[in-house]
Amino acid sequence: MENKLQKQMTSRHIMMLALGGAIGAGLFKGSGEAIGIAGPSVILAFLLGGLVLFIVMNGLGRLVLSSDNVQGLSGIIKPFLGERTADFIDWLYWSLWMINIIAEAVAAASFMQLWFPHIPSWIFVLILAILTTVINLYSVRLFAETEYWLAFIKIAVIIVLIIFSAYLVGHEIIAIGFIDTISRMNSHGGFTPHGLHGLVNSLLVVIYSYGGSELIAITVSEAEDPKTAIPKAIKGVMGRIISFYIVPMALLLIIYRWDTLAATTASPFVMVFQKMHIPFATDIVNFVIVLALFSSINSGVYASSRTLYFRVKNNNGFTSKLAALNKHQVPQRAVLFCTGTLYLGVVLSYFLGNKLFNYLVGSLSYSVLLTWLLISIAAFVLALKKGSKVEQFFSGLVILVLGLIFVGILMNNPIGVTLFTACVYLIILISYRKKQADTVTEQL
Repeated sequence: MENKLQKQMTSRHIMMLALGGAIGAGLFKGSGEAIGIAGPSVILAFLLGGLVLFIVMNGLGRLVLSSDNVQGLSGIIKPFLGERTADFIDWLYWSLWMINIIAEAVAAASFMQLWFPHIPSWIFVLILAILTTVINLYSVRLFAETEYWLAFIKIAVIIVLIIFSAYLVGHEIIAIGFIDTISRMNSHGGFTPHGLHGLVNSLLVVIYSYGGSELIAITVSEAEDPKTAIPKAIKGVMGRIISFYIVPMALLLIIYRWDTLAATTASPFVMVFQKMHIPFATDIVNFVIVLALFSSINSGVYASSRTLYFRVKNNNGFTSKLAALNKHQVPQRAVLFCTGTLYLGVVLSYFLGNKLFNYLVGSLSYSVLLTWLLISIAAFVLALKKGSKVEQFFSGLVILVLGLIFVGILMNNPIGVTLFTACVYLIILISYRKKQADTVTEQL
């Protein structure tokens, strides 16, 4: 049996995987939080984030096409930024998903408690952990098909929301006129009720919401034709991601006052379904949110297990055993190791309950932002080597924008979250130095 990953993913799988990673609780639930922070100007925040994402993903596509032997993000970064940065981005991305799968499992459990309030959240986290483990252990094809249909359901609900919202807006335009309908968006404190400060603060939620799109790079080793499938998936996914965030957001802000959307404890999606008199609207949207979170957890286990596999498969000693493949050519020990984090989440949620989510989610925007920044720097170096002035300009521009967003998030994030994230990054850097020192010792 050939000891390498199987190439079973098509471009449709990869595109839906990226959509599944990027369209999750950040849209269905987090949009209300973002609206509360920025008011109607949240549209600009999602547009800015979408433009940044567009440039980052195009840079990622160029890096994939330029690489002969891509293995995870490190394989893309290494030729341009060196082994040290490649090691850092792999462990950075791995830690990002480790934190994310716990946070989203706890969030999913809190939504499931709306149906079963007397069942402790840790039991739901345990069920999700077992289900995710089984799907990821069987085969990459099962994982890809599962993600495809989960993403399909989410997208179908968003399209229905857009249709319903467009109908409601059209009804208002007929009743009171186009200008009066659109101007209601600015009638409660203006377009930026919290000023530039609110707009910058909302970018934390926006970056977290868009995070997951870069998951495309992890699929390279299991794509049937990566040089064709990856760029095709990137082009197909970009317009959809931006449309599925910005269009619903604009329609929601026309239909409802922004402070009403911000104050609701339910998803803003529920309010549209209720206004259309859809029976069981709350339960329908709640079910979709749970599916969205499960999809993100499932993608997280895939991304983290493959990243771990790429990182340790050429090692000597105990860690190399994590790269062992089962009969379905799945790195089962890496999967079990990564899903083990979910079982840790079971224990933590037993003691902390729903408070655990708030302890974890704040650091995720840092890691997503830093991952995008390193990809963009690598794309900038590639553009310098190719001598492409246009690619140099856009890669340089997005590096500057990401740097400014990073400073804004740094100034507005709680100090505890920042210190926790800094400790994670420090551990990654120290582990690299230790590995290099061990290698020198062995050579001597």
